[in-house]
Amino acid sequence: MKMKMENGYIYIIEADATQSEILKSWKYMIKWDKRNKWWKGAASLELLGRLSGLVSLPEAIKAGYQHMEAVQKAVDKERVKAAEKVKPFVKYPVRKKLYTHQVRAANMCLLTFGLVNEDGDKV
Repeated sequence: MKMKMENGYIYIIEADATQSEILKSWKYMIKWDKRNKWWKGAASLELLGRLSGLVSLPEAIKAGYQHMEAVQKAVDKERVKAAEKVKPFVKYPVRKKLYTHQVRAANMCLLTFGLVNEDGDKV
């Protein structure tokens, strides 16, 4: 099985019969492209996790998977942080004082889009 990750999608070619059946069972994550004769799916943390359990991922895709895992861990850490410890990563351009859940959501957005790292430092 050969695969590549490009523009947020993962493309898989040359899957054997067993691998094709497994990929077919992941209907909501990956679909067969008849025209190009490859499997295509959005490169998500869940899909890459399932693929890593099926085959060994190429180094470039493994690096992307590890980055996605790190971002998810940072977001989860921010999500469960105690309310009194939630501090804004940047000065948000709003007039009123934000509620804790709003600061938390804005911080998680910055983490998800890669604008800050886990400590709140700009990237």
